[in-house]
Amino acid sequence: MFSENKSIKRIVSISTSALCLLASLRIAPVSPETTNAADIMTAWEITENMQLGWNLGNSLDSYMSSKGEPLESYGLESETCWGNPKTTQAMIDAVKAKGFNTIRVPVTWFQHVDKSNGFKIDDAYLARVKEVVDMCYNSGLYVILNMHHEEGWQNSPTLGEDYDRLKPFVGGVWTQLAETFADYDQHLIFESMNEPRATKTDHEWWGPTQAECDTINKLNADVVEIVRKSDSPYAETRLVMLPSYCASSDTTMMMKNVIPEGDDYVAASVHAYSPYNFTMNAEVKDHSTFTTAYENELKTILDGVRKTFLDKDIPVVIGEFSASNYDNTEARCDWAETYLEVTKAYGIPCVLWDNNVAGNNGGEAHGYLNRTSLTWYEGSETVVDTMLEVLADDSIVWGSERKSPVIEHEDITTGVQLIDKAVEIDAALSPDGNCTPGLNATWKMLEGGDVAIKYTGDQPVIAVVDGSWNNWTEIKPYDDKDGIAYYSAEHIKSAWAGEPSEIEHLFARTNGKTAIEAIAIIGGADVGDPPEDTAKIFKLDLSERSESAQVLSLVFTGKAGSTINGCVGYMGAEWTNIEYSGVIGNDGTFSVQVPLYGEKTADDGLGIPAGITSAEAQIWWCDDENGTLESYNIFGLGGQPEPVYGDSNEDGIVNLADAVLIMQYKANPTKYPISGYGLNNADVYSTGDGVTNLDALEIQKYLLGLVTVLGPEA
Repeated sequence: MFSENKSIKRIVSISTSALCLLASLRIAPVSPETTNAADIMTAWEITENMQLGWNLGNSLDSYMSSKGEPLESYGLESETCWGNPKTTQAMIDAVKAKGFNTIRVPVTWFQHVDKSNGFKIDDAYLARVKEVVDMCYNSGLYVILNMHHEEGWQNSPTLGEDYDRLKPFVGGVWTQLAETFADYDQHLIFESMNEPRATKTDHEWWGPTQAECDTINKLNADVVEIVRKSDSPYAETRLVMLPSYCASSDTTMMMKNVIPEGDDYVAASVHAYSPYNFTMNAEVKDHSTFTTAYENELKTILDGVRKTFLDKDIPVVIGEFSASNYDNTEARCDWAETYLEVTKAYGIPCVLWDNNVAGNNGGEAHGYLNRTSLTWYEGSETVVDTMLEVLADDSIVWGSERKSPVIEHEDITTGVQLIDKAVEIDAALSPDGNCTPGLNATWKMLEGGDVAIKYTGDQPVIAVVDGSWNNWTEIKPYDDKDGIAYYSAEHIKSAWAGEPSEIEHLFARTNGKTAIEAIAIIGGADVGDPPEDTAKIFKLDLSERSESAQVLSLVFTGKAGSTINGCVGYMGAEWTNIEYSGVIGNDGTFSVQVPLYGEKTADDGLGIPAGITSAEAQIWWCDDENGTLESYNIFGLGGQPEPVYGDSNEDGIVNLADAVLIMQYKANPTKYPISGYGLNNADVYSTGDGVTNLDALEIQKYLLGLVTVLGPEA
């Protein structure tokens, strides 16, 4: 297969020799019809004129792979290797005719450079990129040109250690681009990188290290320096877009974007497929409604963009946004209306991602323009029309709300204090140490007020849960100043799925590293101090678990006959409870067994998956106020000197829980596993014949005194 493609590459290279020659002559392009090249715009004027843009996605940014790994080099045919047709002037004309002002041309370069020759770009490929840029530029459109999908380069598992390796590649490509496009006026915009990130790591899209952010910031600064020192009349006034880690719209990651000071022509590059659960998350089954909760989440995210950059007089371009098509046109139109109303008022141009995929089969269906028929896809054209209608609405003035309103808040010390000592949380310790303990904060306390968090480090988010510690719901701050972040009760209510009266507890969580000095409820109902928490919480260390670990066994003690309930909880992607309830036996004990899983948790969630190294055992209620967790053990780690016959759960004692586990195991061994030692212990009715329900019956007889010995001696 690849030998044929190499032949094609040679043929195409010969056929494009004229274009290569044209590119080398540095002939000045035709100036756009709307602006005289001598007119110099400010960065704010450029971004206002950009308005709404369209991405030529999955075309020049496509690259060829073999067996899942990108090839070192490839030819011009890479433009169509992901299934899109070759870009034509007719495509660009269709985009402009629809009403778009900007086209972003994503380009992948790593397969088209000579690594042994200063990363020189292949002449034919550079000529093709220039041809596509000219299609847009000569049509009077603003054009964004970037480095995109640079797999193994800016997208690298070792990103934090890669600056010295990446600098020659990034610098080499941008030096050539700055020279090739030197005579293009301010309608041409450079974007240093696209979503640079530590690929194939457990934090590829979340929680970067400082070293990874440092690499990105240094490369961004290098690109700006190259552009400013280029031999171009627009060297000082070329707008350069700079992304943070993965171009994230998360406040923590945006705040790590170091924008060069004293340069009036740099803009933050942000991607915001927001809110994710509506726009992209295929695991969410229902996308039919753009709910009030989604609307408030979107507004909070965009407000975070405003606070991080616009409040500091840094322009922003949202270089990618879209809502994947789930056959939910009306909901997507509601989303588009809200999105453009907010960004227009803030003065943020948005560039729609289009990968020409119309139908959703579980992937990303961001198809708007059918690039073959040059018609707009039914179900998506209405979404685009909604955006254009908002831009045409004179009642919304571009940039009229560019700066955040000044809000006066109550003193945090006057509110209901939720913590009595400082707490340090760290995303690197996720899921074990990235959030505070659960705090009592009922809706009655929160209603009408704000949660205020005094902190240093990365900005935290808060989450609320119900009385059973379920329905984990996160909220970002709507204001942040003087080291205090504020979270609105109204935003909590809007995000909560259910009646807000169900809310009883609150957590603070970090996407980075945060030291929290105080958490208080201010301006809410005067309900006094929070109620005393009667729940008993016991920390569980699971760090010694191994792949062979199968069961977490807990033994609670208390007065015989006492009712007891609670949960074993852990923090994964969200807080998860595995609830238990029962009666303390005549021996004063009550046992709970929780399965431990390696590859994945059980489908019903009643287990603790791999990677969780700490948890909590909670007693929510016990008739005996002295009821407590006596002990806990992890079984399946190996090593048991002598069998304890009847002890199927390996907690060291024989009780009714062992008989119950055997019956559960026989009914569903995947859901209720028993370890090898446990199986040996459980085989008590007729040893050697394996575990059956008769073994469970024999254990019950033993507990009733009808049988005095279990095992081989019986």
